[in-house]
Amino acid sequence: MDKILAAILAGGKGARLYPLTRDRAKPAVPFGGIYRIIDFPLSNCMNAGIRQILILTQYKCVSLDRHIQLGWNLFSRELGEFVEVVPAQQRVGERWYEGTADAIFQNLYSIERLGPKYTLILAGDHIYKMDYRLLAGWHRSAEAALTVCAFEVPRSEGHRFGVIKVDSDMRIVDFLEKPSDPPTIPGRPDTCLASMGIYMFNTDVMARRLRQDSGDESSSHDFGKDIIPRMVAEGEEVYAYSFVDENRDEIPYWRDIGTIEAYWEASMDLLAVDPIFNLYDQDWPMHTYMERCPPAKTVFAQDYEGGRRGVAFDSLVSNGAIISGGRLERCIVSPRVRVNSYSEVFESVLFEGVEVGRYVRIRRAIVDKNVFIEPGVHIGYNPELDAKRFTVSDTGIVVIEKDSHIAFEPDLDRGQALQPPRLREIRDAAARGHMP
Repeated sequence: MDKILAAILAGGKGARLYPLTRDRAKPAVPFGGIYRIIDFPLSNCMNAGIRQILILTQYKCVSLDRHIQLGWNLFSRELGEFVEVVPAQQRVGERWYEGTADAIFQNLYSIERLGPKYTLILAGDHIYKMDYRLLAGWHRSAEAALTVCAFEVPRSEGHRFGVIKVDSDMRIVDFLEKPSDPPTIPGRPDTCLASMGIYMFNTDVMARRLRQDSGDESSSHDFGKDIIPRMVAEGEEVYAYSFVDENRDEIPYWRDIGTIEAYWEASMDLLAVDPIFNLYDQDWPMHTYMERCPPAKTVFAQDYEGGRRGVAFDSLVSNGAIISGGRLERCIVSPRVRVNSYSEVFESVLFEGVEVGRYVRIRRAIVDKNVFIEPGVHIGYNPELDAKRFTVSDTGIVVIEKDSHIAFEPDLDRGQALQPPRLREIRDAAARGHMP
């Protein structure tokens, strides 16, 4: 295969994922128990045989840098292979990245020194499986200057994406960023082609276009808003490539998990008996950094004292987790989580190091790292009360910030949901500072 360099854009703030992005870049947000979001495009590169990868960072990149150093030190420098983190350097001026195209432009020096024939530009915050070799083959056969990967969406959702209008040969004739009246696929009036933010460029064409764009003061220096529409309008060979899903499900899977709702929904997609997104495909392994932890453990198999049983149903439970007499259903549990007796957790994501005290009830929540939840606390049962101390999304998903200590508060936790009489004793004791 001709020399391909992958450049992964990983510098975004991810404001709509706050507070999960309070202390980390969006691509560094944990996902699926043991992974980070960036592991998915990186694993696609590895499985597709792409061994030269630049990760362009900017916003709160320390945890992302650490994860790459620990988990992705796989390739041989002697053979010209690498995964290299490139922080924003103000190489071409005293400014930070001003758009997706500007991020690549400010790193043209590094890209051109490597001399790739093609440059594959990827987003660092999408969940999907894709063999980029198929994209490269399409790009070469079409003799394209640029190929844009496209995902079919209902026309009713087209306003959320950059929408591609193509002719019968898949050549792009128009590119519209979040149009109110999106064009459809020829012969399919209910379906649009949405840009996935994945671009295969001839490197020489890309360099020329980026230099041209850098001198345009009216430009927002973005691929979707500026570079691609200009190339199409000026007659460059720009084609669309229809996404081929290596997930091998009936419905192609690609998710931009840019909001709390999208993150939670994508997490729940992992939990079905036949998961919508399959992490267990040995033909397309997903790589990450694996912390050294003992196996997961459940404690108390018998139904002691009216509900003390350590069980997990339809859940992902990572190494080092201890389910000590609590009950989990449709949950994702990261390493070193502990769920104590009589607690119940439903449809929630618990990040690394979370401890759930006794008689806690949690529903539809995302709990960030190293959170301690005192006995008797209720989360996710009353949006108005939850909003007084947590972040709550429009659909009622509760998000608890990293390193929080969630105290039992009688005015907020009492009476949110029906519980066995024993819980009242626990709550009253907690309020007095005495736990049985």
